[in-house]
This record gives sequence, C-alpha cells and structure tokens, in this order.
Amino acid sequence: MQAIYFLIKTVSDLFCMLFILRLLMQWRRISLASPFGGFILKLTNWAVLPLRRVIPGFGGVDWASLIVALAVQLVFVLVIFGLAGATPVSMGFSSAIWGNLLLTALVNLLYLVIYLFIIALIVQAVLSWINPWSPLTPTLRQLTYPLLAPVQKLIPPISGIDLSPLVVILILQALLMLLPQ
Repeated sequence: MQAIYFLIKTVSDLFCMLFILRLLMQWRRISLASPFGGFILKLTNWAVLPLRRVIPGFGGVDWASLIVALAVQLVFVLVIFGLAGATPVSMGFSSAIWGNLLLTALVNLLYLVIYLFIIALIVQAVLSWINPWSPLTPTLRQLTYPLLAPVQKLIPPISGIDLSPLVVILILQALLMLLPQ
C-alpha cells in the first residue's frame, strides 16, 4: 500500500508543481519562450488551455493553472481516501466533509509551493557554483527574487558569498513546520 501511495503522490505532486511553475512564471512575467518555459507549456497546455476558455487570467494570475493544480490535489486526496476505503458515498455528501477535503487539497498545494521555492533556491545556488551561465539561471533568479530581495537588503554578501538563500530556505522550512500535517 505504501508503494501505491508513493507513486500516486509523486505523480500528482509533479503535475501540480508543473502547473504551479506555469502560474508563477506567468505571474512573474518570466519568458515561456525559453527551453524550460517550453517544457512547462508542453506538459501543461492539455489541461490549462481548455479551462482558460472558461476561466481567463485576471490580475496577472493564471487562474486556470491554479484551478487545475488544486483539482489535481483534490483528486489525489479523494484517491487516497478511496484507497483507505472511504468513498464519497460512504463519507456522505455533507458540506463539512467536502470542505475538509478541499482544505486538505489547499494545504497540500501550499506545501508544494513552499517545496518548489526551496528546490528553486537550492538549484539556483548549485548552478551559481558550477554553471552560472546556465539557461536556467535567469529563470530561477526571476522566480526567487521576491523571496531573496528583502533578505538581501538585511544581510549583504559576506566576502562575496550571498547567505540570503540559506536564510530564506530556513524561513520556508519553518513555515512548513507551522502548516498542519
């Protein structure tokens, strides 16, 4: 059962991260014409484009990507409950149960957003050491700038070493600890 849970969680988390990346890249106005942006578009267009006909972007937010990511998390939660023997009929159709399922999906999505930023910061730091001219570097820099800029104002580089990614990762880890399990 653990192996099935692991596989389902991994697949749903990867898809959610793709939709979240698409949302964040469009929100930060990061070019989707890059190879990385093209990769994200090709893997998410099948779900986002049909939904975008009904739900347009508004306020710089790609609502279709957000709704698809939330839907993937909601399906994941329902599948996990189904594997545990709980079906929508056995759970009842009360709004409290469905509200709890939706809240669980939202918390899972928030976890993924935080993990995505942690991964982006680690990859950005590693790339700055081994290949600062990587085509992925500008994308990661634009993606993590809103998190790093306030910390960089407080903690300037020490002997050319920027400690702000470490501080931001620690803050994000603390946020993960504060979220409900």
